Amino acid sequence: MISQPAGYLTSMGIGTSIILIAVGAILRFAVTLSTKNVNWDIVGDVLMVVGVVGLVVSLIWAATVTRRTDRGSTTVVER
Repeated sequence: MISQPAGYLTSMGIGTSIILIAVGAILRFAVTLSTKNVNWDIVGDVLMVVGVVGLVVSLIWAATVTRRTDRGSTTVVER
């Protein structure tokens, strides 16, 4: 398994969430498309809600991981 930097997955989660929120807002407020089977306003609402939930989870995850890893401390063991 390839190890990746600690912030990589977190930033991808935040970026994906922001994209979902943006696409949802565009579908909800800017698109005046009407189709028979799909209500695009509801699709936009769902994408925005999923994006907000993903953003909150990503931020909580980032705060938890940052708190767990103490980068500034160095342990010295004397023999």
